[in-house]
Amino acid sequence: MYNVKLPFLPDRPAKPRDNGILMVMDKGLSLREAEDMIDVSGDLIDFVKLGFGTSVITPNVKEKIKRYRKANIKVYAGGTLFEAFIIRNMMDEYKSYVSQLGFDAVEVSDGSIVMDHHKKCEYIRQLSKDFTVLSEVGSKEAGIIIAPNRWIEMMETELEAGSFKVIAEARESGTVGIYRPSGHAHTALINKILAKISIDNILWEAPLKLQQAWFIKQFGANVNLGNIPTNEIIALETLRLGLRGDTFFSFLPKKFKKFKLD
Repeated sequence: MYNVKLPFLPDRPAKPRDNGILMVMDKGLSLREAEDMIDVSGDLIDFVKLGFGTSVITPNVKEKIKRYRKANIKVYAGGTLFEAFIIRNMMDEYKSYVSQLGFDAVEVSDGSIVMDHHKKCEYIRQLSKDFTVLSEVGSKEAGIIIAPNRWIEMMETELEAGSFKVIAEARESGTVGIYRPSGHAHTALINKILAKISIDNILWEAPLKLQQAWFIKQFGANVNLGNIPTNEIIALETLRLGLRGDTFFSFLPKKFKKFKLD
């Protein structure tokens, strides 16, 4: 996998894996761009999300999904599209749509609309019979505060309903949900969640480098991260391996710390 052997790099599990997962946000790549991404970093990608409603208008989307799946990458449409079908009372049409395009995963979310949580869990149970389900917790709207106990309750029940992972909301901006408006991690909320929910069951949306570095330094190389821009995949992997300044000393033995500059 690597072009040179360096000691003290953290172990990274091979796909299919339960942790160290990477979810990439495809916001409208062309078929050729998707193929280039697969050539360069397909081994690093576990999931590709066709962001929000882009699958509706992206040309050659069925062929693109086929190429991702051939590369052993699970692919799904963003949760906003799921909500767009649900608010129109079109659940059956949604299932038909994702099946017809060849998606092997789905995202169930309620970040844009108000949805009874029992109903959301029922959608998860239904869809998990045929797809890998990722469910998203947290609002997309700035200023909406969800109590930590409510985050925990929703995550627990959605995992019980059949979610493979629960996604901690941040949007592509990285300024809501588990983050402050500045983009910095809401550490008190995250720590309270992790006191009850296994970190391996959570996929943290982390579109910004400062967020990716924070999670890796706090929880190690194999923390699950999502909403990663398509041009940041290799850069993120260097963060995971301690081959970038932000995490340079994170995985080296203590004897190397004396070389650290203050």
